[in-house]
Amino acid sequence: MANSAPKKHVSNAMGVDRIDLQILALLQGDGRMSNVELARRVNLSPSPCLERVRRLEAAGLISGYSARLDAAALGLGTSAFIQVTLDRTTAEVFDRFRDEVVLIPEVAECHMVAGGFDYLLKLRLSGMDAYRAVLARIVDLPGVAQTHTYVVIEAIKQDRGVPLGT
Repeated sequence: MANSAPKKHVSNAMGVDRIDLQILALLQGDGRMSNVELARRVNLSPSPCLERVRRLEAAGLISGYSARLDAAALGLGTSAFIQVTLDRTTAEVFDRFRDEVVLIPEVAECHMVAGGFDYLLKLRLSGMDAYRAVLARIVDLPGVAQTHTYVVIEAIKQDRGVPLGT
């Protein structure tokens, strides 16, 4: 009979145990959770719990804390993805593109990808007029040969963190 137990998503190479994974999952869901509440939820006393959180931070497993904002309520309810193909795939062109794209505030994410194009950008915009203005900046970036845009009609599932397998 095959083992149907779910696979762990996190390697134990960094000494991460079940309690660490619980701490990570809880903080990922609510970064404002007090240490006392966190300790209660993972069945530790507050002092050892805080030591674990500090160790996870020092190891780089917790890279920061933030709030999830409602983009639509802030006037940035239009999202678009842009595939970018560069004219050449050299280190210099990649570096120049990277150095410029990070300066565009509407670019929420930029990923170098393998496949039929070089980069996938996620934009947060106030509307189509803003999209046109940002697209004009993107097509003028160093090395850009071609773009394809996909405007989001409805977000079905958005990033809610790292799947920890807890």
